[in-house]
Amino acid sequence: PVLGQFTDENILCKTPADLPGGPHFYPQVEFNDKPESLFFNDGIRRIDFILVYEDEDKKEFEKRNMYQRRREYFEASLMKMGLELEATPSVVNDKLMFVKVHLPWDVLCTYAEVLHIKLPIRPNDITPRPSMWRFFTCITKHFYPDEKLIQKEVEYFTAPFEKNRQDCFYINDKDLFFTPAMRSRMACYILSKAQYEIRGNINKFGITKLLNTGVYKAAYPLHDGKFNVKSKEEAYPSERYLLYNEWANPKNFYKMQPLDLIRKYYGEKVGIYFAWLGFYTMMLAVAAVVGLGCFIYGLKSQETSTWSKEVCDPNIGGKIVMCPQCDLCKYWILNSTCETSQKLSIFDNFGTLVFAVFMSIWVTLFLEFWKRYQAELEYEWDTVEFLEQEEPPRPEYEARCIYERKNPITEKVPFTFCGRCVRISIGIGTVCFWIFLILASIVAIIVYRLAVFITFSYQLRNNNLKNLEPIKEYVTPQMATSVTASLISFVVIMILNILYERVAIWITNFELPRTRTDYENSLTMKMFLFQFVNYYSSCFYIAFVKGKIVGYPGKPVKLLGEYRSEECDPGGCLIELTTQLAIIMGGKAIWNNIQEVLLPWAKNWLFRRCSSSVTEKVIPRWEQDYQLQPISQLGLFYEYLEMVIQFGFVTLFVASFPLAPVLALINNLFEIRVDAWKFTTQSRRIVPQKAQDIGAWQPILQGIAILAVATNAMIIAFTSDMIPRLVYYWSFSVFPYSDNTEHTMQGYINSSLSVFNISDSPFDLTDIAMSAPSNLTTCRYRDFRYPPGHPWQYEHNIQYWHVLGAKLAFIIVVEHIVYLTKFILSYVIPDVPYAVKERIKREKYLTHVILHETSLKLVTRRLKPLIDDKISHDATNFNKEEIEMKATLTPIEENN
Repeated sequence: PVLGQFTDENILCKTPADLPGGPHFYPQVEFNDKPESLFFNDGIRRIDFILVYEDEDKKEFEKRNMYQRRREYFEASLMKMGLELEATPSVVNDKLMFVKVHLPWDVLCTYAEVLHIKLPIRPNDITPRPSMWRFFTCITKHFYPDEKLIQKEVEYFTAPFEKNRQDCFYINDKDLFFTPAMRSRMACYILSKAQYEIRGNINKFGITKLLNTGVYKAAYPLHDGKFNVKSKEEAYPSERYLLYNEWANPKNFYKMQPLDLIRKYYGEKVGIYFAWLGFYTMMLAVAAVVGLGCFIYGLKSQETSTWSKEVCDPNIGGKIVMCPQCDLCKYWILNSTCETSQKLSIFDNFGTLVFAVFMSIWVTLFLEFWKRYQAELEYEWDTVEFLEQEEPPRPEYEARCIYERKNPITEKVPFTFCGRCVRISIGIGTVCFWIFLILASIVAIIVYRLAVFITFSYQLRNNNLKNLEPIKEYVTPQMATSVTASLISFVVIMILNILYERVAIWITNFELPRTRTDYENSLTMKMFLFQFVNYYSSCFYIAFVKGKIVGYPGKPVKLLGEYRSEECDPGGCLIELTTQLAIIMGGKAIWNNIQEVLLPWAKNWLFRRCSSSVTEKVIPRWEQDYQLQPISQLGLFYEYLEMVIQFGFVTLFVASFPLAPVLALINNLFEIRVDAWKFTTQSRRIVPQKAQDIGAWQPILQGIAILAVATNAMIIAFTSDMIPRLVYYWSFSVFPYSDNTEHTMQGYINSSLSVFNISDSPFDLTDIAMSAPSNLTTCRYRDFRYPPGHPWQYEHNIQYWHVLGAKLAFIIVVEHIVYLTKFILSYVIPDVPYAVKERIKREKYLTHVILHETSLKLVTRRLKPLIDDKISHDATNFNKEEIEMKATLTPIEENN
């Protein structure tokens, strides 16, 4: 059957039999044995999109009629909108049919204007400013992609395309004027608008619903060739091949990314993600160097740490008997925590304070410099004037617009004001329920900590765990409890994450946002709020709750009336926070790499194994891409979420783990290449989308940056022992609180441990077996309280109030200094570079002049025949009048 024009009566038919030409109203051809062809069988019309469906004749009878009717109605709608289709059966699976979609020139021009696509009007003749790195070209060129393979693109002045002003645009070749990414984007837009069914007054349209219901198996644009085979045409190299060799290949991990080529092949949305990820990784390198320096400083100062030496000293820590930390626990000697205190001294030192302040400034510089870099990309990628009004409504939104209440955007809305309030309330209630569920899991883990600590304490003290003999000397009850609880916490986090992900998507679909950007922003806020509580709650507990409200041995604080509140190690809870961060960051990185690398590779491998019987056949390009893994519409959302959660770990708790930026840097170097490898080799080509910035993630990053200042200041003040040590050094190590004549850290451990009289205990502790002298009458515990026999025994002493005041003063001073510095930096560093502002103004002016001059020439060219006819007509009339006048004159008058 030959492709024809369809009237409204043809296109609104209800059954396949009513369709013009019967079930197949477009050509169906066999594969032409050209595996890398990107064209129809005529070799002229380019394939802009592929639709895949399963032949209805091979389906169950009950689905056959509905699927066939919707599919043929949908394809008839596409053809009415001007698209050209051609079907080819699969060479691997005789049940599959591939429908090739082509957009003719007129359709491209129409929808380029609808989507406000900017296209070139003249080569850009503005001389770019020379780079400050031009003097180091001989060195920096090794860190950039090969310029011989990936050549710099020609810059043009651009303007939104207008179909009736084609002469204003720089059109050398109509086949190349619109890039494949632009064509795929327009094709996807048309597919999302095409109808597939009418029920009463309700029009159903959009490819998404057809994919979800199984009418079509897949819909995707084509890759331009194999990733590992060089294009045979030197003039038109395969961009996929270039991206793999210069970007996705692991051997190029040290090179900068070819962002312009990424944007050209995958669209601005993917390009801006990799630009942000690359910039974040580059800034992490600075933080990683400083963090590594602080870690090395901690290693060097470990041997000179006075308080750590006192813990390990047999004559000091070896003679201090500590009170039991649970009702069934035994007395223990302080120096049994020698290994823990030595490890703690690596992270709990003056370098940590410096690094925490540095990271607070670093995060501000990162965000401000990213805004500037983003502004440069907006200019270079023509997204400066990309407005939300240009973004069309989602098909799911338009299909539900049945109420006649007007708003500033559309004449109809999908629900009334009350209906919208109900939907929002249900969404908020569901999110709150899941957040409370996370908090309940955290409480359960806390109860686990309290219960298992008793078990570990009893078993380790009584040498019952003989299987741990090789590492027993390095294992303490606190460490064993912390590690096992961290592992359980990580497993709970991942399980809740998987469950909530589906709930969040369902809630967002239920709310029915208008545009794709609104949808992603709504889902972003829900997912991040949940992930924030899910990933960070255990860290907040260890940093700011654990060991803060424990009472004292004679009057301990009990949870649920049974379990004593968890206490910190004599060195503090900082080492536990470090352990928690290392396990969650490491476990999350391993889990994400399994999901991003192993799962797609395994699925593709299984698909190839199942099709091994036909591997000798020549497979066309569209079928090779069908065998790859699809990328969901929210693919980049999860990539952003992963990196933003990591950003939170790097900034919020960096005071407890200076190596966090180092681990993040190593992970990101792999992440960039893993994502590139996944996009280029394992996945179908993603539909290009327009984007101006990173969307809702920008304010989230700014919120994390503000919160990071407070959390790090509070970690140093309340979780670390730095402030108590400084207070002791400057106030309590000399007269009148000590006999020392000079400031010193000697005696700090004894000063930080209070004394408890065993006879003052409300329950019998003497029955607990212990490895201590039989004449033991007192034990020590971590707090600043008056000793027994004092008029205010077991009340907080003056040192406690000094330390508390110093902690509060430290938080206030540090926060104000850092916030003031952040404000000054934000004010001094403009969001848009001055050079970019000037170039934007200059380009707008020149673009206006070019369009005006071109339009003037066009008008002049069109009016010229009319003017010439007018002049010729006037000249003819003038000659006739002159002849007639001469005929009426006498010879004498004529001579005169």
